[in-house]
Amino acid sequence: MKRIGVIGGGQLAWMMGGAAESLGLELVIQTPHPTDPAVSIASDTIFAAIDDATATAKLATCCDVITFENEFINLEALQELAQQGVCFRPPLEALAPLLDKYQQRCYLDEIGLPQPDFLSLQGEVGKEELTLPGSLAKPISLSDLDFPVVLKARRHGYDGQGTFIIKDSNSLKETWQKLGHQSVILEEFIPFEQELAVIAARSLAGDVVVYPVVETQQEEQVCRRVLVPAAISPAVVTDIEKIARTLLNSLQAVGVFGIELFLTSSGKVLVNEVSPRTHNSGHFSLDACGTSQFEQQLRAVAGFPLGSPALHCEGVVMVNLLGYEYSQNDYLEKRQKLTNLPQTFVHWYGKTESRPGRKLGHVTTLLNPQQQPQADAVAQEIESLWYS
Repeated sequence: MKRIGVIGGGQLAWMMGGAAESLGLELVIQTPHPTDPAVSIASDTIFAAIDDATATAKLATCCDVITFENEFINLEALQELAQQGVCFRPPLEALAPLLDKYQQRCYLDEIGLPQPDFLSLQGEVGKEELTLPGSLAKPISLSDLDFPVVLKARRHGYDGQGTFIIKDSNSLKETWQKLGHQSVILEEFIPFEQELAVIAARSLAGDVVVYPVVETQQEEQVCRRVLVPAAISPAVVTDIEKIARTLLNSLQAVGVFGIELFLTSSGKVLVNEVSPRTHNSGHFSLDACGTSQFEQQLRAVAGFPLGSPALHCEGVVMVNLLGYEYSQNDYLEKRQKLTNLPQTFVHWYGKTESRPGRKLGHVTTLLNPQQQPQADAVAQEIESLWYS
């Protein structure tokens, strides 16, 4: 029996539990808190911070391979373990270009993938001119920037945290000051037609499978709902599948990657961000695909053949159940109402505390051909029950 170590014990690791059991695998989780979701499905748990490499060394002694639920790791420390023979999948070489958002942009530029223009902002506040290395690679005045722009922290941003829409130079100075003048990335603001995403997986043997392209609907940079498949042309689907294959093969990746994209009014596809792990935009696969993204991740890192990513229904709506108050409520009554909707599956992550914006669970509804055009209406029905 293979034992898979997982760094991170949140809902992404928790959703690997059913697949691990069906594949005959055991999961050993490294996570900080006994209340973290994946503790309940783990064969064993090491309670330690995600970036605690000493704990990861201990994890390695009882696992055949180690994978990741999130990217908040200490890459340099893990590289020392890899040099000692610890097996990480995806390999650390595949993670290295992606963990820092500026370095990720540089890597995507290097392999020729389309993306927004970008700059790295670093300098001293109060100076009129700041050095902005990147595609311009020269000093530039704040007043020369084409506002609005998107400011992102280079590390540890997720669910809208560390991302800001900046409308003028004063706002840029104020936001940067609040961030302690750390090095950040500035990106071209894209007035997109749709936000899209795709899950792709690459096996140890180099085979790549790509899931259906989805539309993600965001509010305040947090994903609220996912519509599957996205209402886009076959040509756009082909472009996105090519981007996914180019990226995973270039990285020599092993495992599941989530790729977020913009579709412009002219039909151009641009890469927004890449996550080297299972992703919120792929949760629909648990109930709607031949192989879920979580089973696919375990298949890849265990060295098994990849499974089919194909839908077994006409379409899907996935809605995130986000916290909207501070409470200890498990919302059982609301969850029961959601479960009573036709062809609907509720996944509750077992978190003990609700707060605004926190992902507490998600709901998947499978659509028949008659419902497919009303996917937005289905999502609204789910949200009306949850946020009432």
